[in-house]
Amino acid sequence: MNKYMNDKAVRSKKMILPICLFVLLPFFSACSDFFDQDSSQVIYADKGHLGNATDTVYSVIGIMNKLQSIADRTILLGEVRGDLIDVTANASADLHELSMFNVSDDNIYNSPRDYYSIINNCNYFLAKADTTLKNNRNEFIFKKEYAAVKAFRAWVYLQLVLNYGEVPFVVEPILTKAEADMDYPVKDIKGVCEYFINDLAPFVNSLFPSYGDIRGLPSKLFYFPVYILLGDLNLWAGNYKEAALNYYKYLSTRNGTNSAYPTSTNSVMWGTFDTHWNSRSDSWSTNSFLTESAATNSELISLIPGDSIPSEGNYSQLRNLFNSNENNQYKVSLIPSQRIVELSAAQKYCHLTRVGDVIYAPDNLTDNESGDLRLSSVWTTSQNVRYKNRIISDYSTLDKYYSSVRNVHIYRRTMVYLRMAEALNRAGYPRFAFAILKNGVNDRNIESDIIPYYTADSTWIRQFKFPVLDYVLQTPARLGSENTMGIHSRGSGYSPYNEYYVLPDDTTITDSLARIAYQVEGVENMIVDEEALEFAFEGIRFYDLMRVALRRNNPSYLADRIYQRRGKDRVAEVKAEIGRDLTDTKNWFLRWNNKIGLGNK
Repeated sequence: MNKYMNDKAVRSKKMILPICLFVLLPFFSACSDFFDQDSSQVIYADKGHLGNATDTVYSVIGIMNKLQSIADRTILLGEVRGDLIDVTANASADLHELSMFNVSDDNIYNSPRDYYSIINNCNYFLAKADTTLKNNRNEFIFKKEYAAVKAFRAWVYLQLVLNYGEVPFVVEPILTKAEADMDYPVKDIKGVCEYFINDLAPFVNSLFPSYGDIRGLPSKLFYFPVYILLGDLNLWAGNYKEAALNYYKYLSTRNGTNSAYPTSTNSVMWGTFDTHWNSRSDSWSTNSFLTESAATNSELISLIPGDSIPSEGNYSQLRNLFNSNENNQYKVSLIPSQRIVELSAAQKYCHLTRVGDVIYAPDNLTDNESGDLRLSSVWTTSQNVRYKNRIISDYSTLDKYYSSVRNVHIYRRTMVYLRMAEALNRAGYPRFAFAILKNGVNDRNIESDIIPYYTADSTWIRQFKFPVLDYVLQTPARLGSENTMGIHSRGSGYSPYNEYYVLPDDTTITDSLARIAYQVEGVENMIVDEEALEFAFEGIRFYDLMRVALRRNNPSYLADRIYQRRGKDRVAEVKAEIGRDLTDTKNWFLRWNNKIGLGNK
């Protein structure tokens, strides 16, 4: 990536050499051959600090470059093992292994070395950066870079432990064989989260460096915001109030102190011809994942950049796995599963006619247009298509990874809102969480529809400020000032008017705590479904299922959904094909060479 920096960041060609060496740093461990060693690649070992601007810029850019090695894997590990994707006969053996939870040591997606290479580079930077250095304006040279690297390391460790269950934990750089042969502690998911919650806390208000544009992309998109990371870490650790506040603080400070970051009203909707069901508008797909902008109200928050041509070495293969094209002889490896087809069809699309009547789309529309429209917005298939003088029997495109999409997206705005809803729900405020799904929130409906049900906690709830002038709820009039909607309305019509989309409740439960517990579980199921409808194929599904299953101490929550990958009537077939008991949590995690992974010891 260093070769793509613009003139603003690149001061001299001589600056390229240090980082080219730096990114070759290996990582070693006492875990026998877990980490390869090549002592000739251990550099900077006798250098006390990274002590100038050259080291600063290229060390951080080098870490960004290393992140590219795990970019595709981040998506594939989170989706191929879930229930929203099926693997075709054209897929590689490695993808089939992921799908069947039977991953071999030499599977290309099972390489913990890649994660530890990034971690060791981060550890080296954090240990060696001279944080006392100032420039001629009396500004600390390394302050922004230091915060960015702290966030990189936390994010990579979280990905590592979510995939392996428990991992050797090292926060100091390993530069010698002796250090490699030392014993290191092992941490599980909760242990990793607790460490980095404390590690990141001092950096919540830190700015990240700006390197201008790199190959046409704003460098602002290359970082992982600390508040979002803290939200994720606290969500996995079970600190739900803290997680909710972390996500909220990102939303309220992203664009400056007390700023706004509303959901927008981008959606896929049937047109105004009421009952014809043949005309749609779609502002959701373009703005949700195809636009790569760092504007104040853009959907995209973070990405890992990829190269544009295969010969450059960090070219994402996702477009070739999901889309028919010349590179794969028009044979895709990954397709949306019957499970996501059924889930989309199960939604009731609510339409408001021009005279204000509520009607629902029929259940017999073709091309996945019954129910929620987001799947049909991004996935199209055709049979016997003529292309360049040949007939393509099955032609499939998935716009989330179409030919022009070369970068791997990590965080986007709607993800923050839905995870905040998940945290609020588990903190004991299901009505607050449900409002994010159905209506959207601002200060007015928080006061009228939420606080009356949780009066004892009103002070805490009022920390979540969404000023009505900045968060204008969607109405049937679709006024130009409207910028906030319930997330379910992105694909299922006018959810505030949908009589089928209601808060789960049981008025026969007389105990107030028991009734809230009932609501919490029901709303959580709705949030998980909404995450599937909104983020299908974006790399988070398996982890969403795992987080809820672990939280409920109910492995079947994950297992049952994955077994339904090919539909409710083919569960036995999928169970037999996987051949592993997914109600045993140890079978959820990768293992490598009997050195890393839950259950190896």
